[in-house]
Amino acid sequence: YKGCAAQLFFFLFFIGAEFFLLTIMCYDRYVSICKPLHYGTLLGSRACAHMAAAAWASAFLYSLLHTANTFSLPLCHGNVLGQFFCEIPQILKLSCSNSSLRELRLIAVSACLLFSCFVFIVFSYVQIFRVVLRIPSEQGRHKAFSTCLPHLAVFSLFISSAIFAHLKPPSLSSPSLDLAVSVLYSVVPPALNPLIYSLRNQEVKAAVHFPSID
Repeated sequence: YKGCAAQLFFFLFFIGAEFFLLTIMCYDRYVSICKPLHYGTLLGSRACAHMAAAAWASAFLYSLLHTANTFSLPLCHGNVLGQFFCEIPQILKLSCSNSSLRELRLIAVSACLLFSCFVFIVFSYVQIFRVVLRIPSEQGRHKAFSTCLPHLAVFSLFISSAIFAHLKPPSLSSPSLDLAVSVLYSVVPPALNPLIYSLRNQEVKAAVHFPSID
């Protein structure tokens, strides 16, 4: 029971932190491309430290509220989850209390917060692409796109897998499919993050090329 609660807390904490940090990284791309002359003022070392601290603190509060509220519910339908790790929908299925509505309301509030971050990211990228397409030189456009594409790839993978996992129609739901989708959004994006971001590193690019054979 305690292990399940700890697992849920850390899962929500890292998921929330990743999403908030992706939002901050999008703001970094927006300022560097759309307002380059103000970059040092808007995104100095102190501002970056404050935003990172706010992201981690928000993720901590987000996961703490969900974990405390979820495990305050009485569970009377056994202790077997239809999943390979503890997550809120599976735990709510074991609850026999009407107080599960509290958790649903908390999920709705969280969804509104995450949707606001999503709208901010989409709006920022619209502005970024408008500015990039106005750059006269092809080299300048390529450099700007290469700055944004790793972040956009990670964000798209993270969002698309999470949306499919939680908003897919009930007709597509099955234990095996739910298990596969959970692996997709909980394991694949974190595993690909280092690879995607390191593709812009020249040393990594050189390391993945096989040496030529004379």
